[in-house]
Amino acid sequence: MSGPDPYTVAGISAGLARSEFSAEEIARHFLARIEALDATINAYVTVTAELAIAQARRADDARRRGEAGPLTGVPVAHKDIFSTSGVRTTCGSRMLADHVAAYDATAVERLRESGMVTLGKTNLDEFAMGSSTESSHFGPTHNPWDLERVAGGSSGGSAAAVAAGLAPVATATDTGGSIRQPAALTGLTGLKPTYGRVSRHGLVAFASSFDQGGLLARTAEDIALVFGAMAGFDERDSTSLDAPVDDYPAALEAPIAGLRIGVQEDQLAHGVDPGVADATAAAIRELEGLGARVRPIRLEHADVGIPTYYMLAPAECSSNLSRFDGVRYGHRAQGAASIEELYVQSRTEGFGLEVKRRILAGTYALSKGYYDAYYGKAQRLRRLIADDYRRAFEEVDVIAGPTTPAPAFRLGDRLDDPIAMYLADVFTVGVNLAGLCAVSVPSGFSDGLPVGLHLTGNHLDEARLLNVAHRFQQATEWHLARPPVEHGRAPESPE
Repeated sequence: MSGPDPYTVAGISAGLARSEFSAEEIARHFLARIEALDATINAYVTVTAELAIAQARRADDARRRGEAGPLTGVPVAHKDIFSTSGVRTTCGSRMLADHVAAYDATAVERLRESGMVTLGKTNLDEFAMGSSTESSHFGPTHNPWDLERVAGGSSGGSAAAVAAGLAPVATATDTGGSIRQPAALTGLTGLKPTYGRVSRHGLVAFASSFDQGGLLARTAEDIALVFGAMAGFDERDSTSLDAPVDDYPAALEAPIAGLRIGVQEDQLAHGVDPGVADATAAAIRELEGLGARVRPIRLEHADVGIPTYYMLAPAECSSNLSRFDGVRYGHRAQGAASIEELYVQSRTEGFGLEVKRRILAGTYALSKGYYDAYYGKAQRLRRLIADDYRRAFEEVDVIAGPTTPAPAFRLGDRLDDPIAMYLADVFTVGVNLAGLCAVSVPSGFSDGLPVGLHLTGNHLDEARLLNVAHRFQQATEWHLARPPVEHGRAPESPE
């Protein structure tokens, strides 16, 4: 296929506008790649080929009538935790393996109304609980850069789909780093918006005060083009923010001269892979070269972010997942002799190990006699962490650092060590605890594997973050690198 890059939103949008290909042709192009490659990668749980062709034909009809917008006919994949009308919504769990949603999540609905074409539903850690997409009932997703390594999680399916050219953009969710961490491990740009910026209506809940929908794509420009259609107030979500939606594409080209970038003291000194540390330092120097001013900051309670998060999020998951009891919907055990036995057997069979682990931890934290000692104390620490960020943003505009402490680890390496798995999110959970926005941008390689630069912004400052990310990508080529889809071929990365 000639013309604009057929793997970016911007390239597809431009090609469609110039009639270089039709929406149906581009949909069939991605469906063919999925059929050829996804058996190796396992990025998709469900491929909606018939739906995609039907939507693409409607997009072509709209373009012929002169009613097309910039996203009309552009394909998208949805993380399989967003409800999609008439399509399986499994959350990567046996509990919902055959569940067909009766309605669209608001995020899905808005992108459909903008004319986007749904390719399918992507794999994830079960109920978004994990950092590697290995806890999925449908098997692990493989990193297109090295099929023996994880794609990150919990949005690993969305990340792998975009990285392997099986979709130009994908929706994702971020509860403690689940957009930014897989973005870093697969060489993508991933935006975690401000809490409440994207409606949670139709997003199956893991931890309601943390969950936030966002996007994974190759570039900040691609995310800016899609994010405006996805964001905004929704009266069906009581946590939705009633605030104007910025013109994100218009904000991309603003200069960043004078931008104040905060760098957390000693963040690169301990426990960070040398390649990640070098890439992060080089990326910050690149931003300085574009006119930004770097200054040290201190986030006093950053070291308690992981224990705080892993006390609060399981508590919320314990409450949210109590609805899956084998009675109303979802997996139902056979042969139970009583209602209590039905509950126990259905949940025992329907949930995987990591989900059970978090339910038990959360239930314990909320139990009588332990609530104040654990859950209550964690809530107080959450406030202190948010205050640290508030004070930091009085001095700086953006906070920069590594997205992950290391590049992608090997499949299976951390399954028997939950603490090591949880520490993959050490640099990302603070953003969720404080409800801020953040983006991960490709910033280099370590041992041939991609790593990311983490940029954190204040509440509702997505336009500035995307601007900084875009200007960085204009000055570098890391986002142009493409992974080897076939196992064993060396990755092609810029010098």
